[in-house]
Amino acid sequence: MTFDEATEQRMAAIAANWDERTPIHLSSRFYDVVNRAPESWFADYEWADLGDLTGRDVLHLQCHLGTETAAFARRGARSVVGLDLSEAAVREARRLVAGRFPEHNRPEYVQANVYDAVAALGGRTFDVVYTGKGALCYLPDLQRWADTVAALLRPGGTVYIVEFHPVLRSLGLVPRGPDDRELVLRNDYLEGRGAIELDATFTYTDGPPLERATTSYEWEHGLGEIVSALVGAGIVVRKMSESDRIPWPRWPHMVATGDGFWRLPDDQPRLPLLFALLGVKEYRPEAA
Repeated sequence: MTFDEATEQRMAAIAANWDERTPIHLSSRFYDVVNRAPESWFADYEWADLGDLTGRDVLHLQCHLGTETAAFARRGARSVVGLDLSEAAVREARRLVAGRFPEHNRPEYVQANVYDAVAALGGRTFDVVYTGKGALCYLPDLQRWADTVAALLRPGGTVYIVEFHPVLRSLGLVPRGPDDRELVLRNDYLEGRGAIELDATFTYTDGPPLERATTSYEWEHGLGEIVSALVGAGIVVRKMSESDRIPWPRWPHMVATGDGFWRLPDDQPRLPLLFALLGVKEYRPEAA
């Protein structure tokens, strides 16, 4: 991976931030790594879209603790690899699966920047590449990411992205009174303004605050940019859907659905908070 010096520094800050988040997330009630079934992190439509994983090789990019990654092994995948930028997260992901899976069926975890995935994985290719739920916002160059995904897929292989909708990222709660729950547009929906610097001592789970690596960076990506990047990399988009449910309570007035997801109350507009995109790598016969 080669970026300009400023972007390299931002990526290093992101890695340090997630290294510090890792022990907080590991001990949080939100992740409940001891008791929560890996499959519970997925909506039913995700499994329907992915289809039967038996005998397929699956790669999960930006996998964090591997809580979702492990589900692919439990669903019959032949091999499963999770890749993440955070050294601390990968170390804990390996530890979490060590005693829970037989060696022949155990997910493998690799520490690397997603842009270095092809080299880090030794040129291996996969039937399925899965990513999302807070992944794309940490990527400064979406076309380079899409090209990387295409290089990791076998011809005819599937990329499946389940990601927070740009609408969700653009909305914010700005209460004008104690009972005001109106969401307003606060942030960019579209890409193009560069890196957004964030300095926060909190994360999205319960637990103690961050103390050291509190600075991180994000980049906005609109749906048009995401789709165009994939198409430009030779990915045929086969299906796209939107959902009003997300796997964490983004705002305090959200309602739990009872299956690990949250939505806005019935008196609020129905908005797309999550999207799912399924694409297939084109077969490109070698020129004679």
